[in-house]
Amino acid sequence: MNREPLRPLTDDEIGAFRADGVVCLRGLFDADWVARMRRAADDCLARPGKMALELAAERSEPGRFFHEHFAWTHNADCRANVFESPAAEIAARLMGAGHVNIFFDQWLIKEPGSPSETPWHHDRPYWPVEGDMVSTLWLALDPVTAETGAVEFVAGSHRWGAEYQPEAFIGDGRYTPRLPPVPDIEAERSRHRILQWDLAPGDCTVHHGLTMHHAPGNASPAARRRAIVTRWAGDDATYAPRPDIMPMLRDPEIPAGGPITCDLWPEIWRDGGHNGGHDGGR
Repeated sequence: MNREPLRPLTDDEIGAFRADGVVCLRGLFDADWVARMRRAADDCLARPGKMALELAAERSEPGRFFHEHFAWTHNADCRANVFESPAAEIAARLMGAGHVNIFFDQWLIKEPGSPSETPWHHDRPYWPVEGDMVSTLWLALDPVTAETGAVEFVAGSHRWGAEYQPEAFIGDGRYTPRLPPVPDIEAERSRHRILQWDLAPGDCTVHHGLTMHHAPGNASPAARRRAIVTRWAGDDATYAPRPDIMPMLRDPEIPAGGPITCDLWPEIWRDGGHNGGHDGGR
């Protein structure tokens, strides 16, 4: 399994990420990583950790939409994906970061016949972090199409200069309003350049923490849509605790406004190589 990307990122790919807030990258992970993380997906589905959530069941919808974050703290293959895969370097290169920390990893699995849509949103307002160098790498483990739930992104929305209210994916309104509501992207589709890619296993997208995106359900009666997501924070990321947001695994026990490096959010890559990080799975 490759620790570094199988090829260098191109200037066009880096430019696309910075201009559009998202880029599709092909040919950076080898087949061994795909096979290993498919096994990890099925292991976590069978033996989920304490941060797992069955979103379809919570919303009384058919199918299965499995969500789990901080899987790396209890599953050895997920830990290897964080500490040993090329994901950290890819995120660092795109963001222009001298180092990156793992914020958390996450399973987003929509099984066949799962109509559960992921609503339009952007990520950073859900999390206790500030900074421009915050991004998500979404690695496909199955062929992904519009039918099976390929993510759509609003190009350039990371530079709108606004943050919008987090919406609970369960649909129960659990987050206290503190920000303006997300614009009605569906009603405004003609005003935006919306990007969506078919992905082969091993392809990935990387998007900025403020890029607006959503995903349809998996309408296929047979095809799975397993994705392992890693969330990364770079040089300017600081801890920003705030009430009523997505829960983390535990309190990081660091001061507000300070750098995020700690056992919960270890540094994974710095200036050209993996540095080993720390094991936060206590």
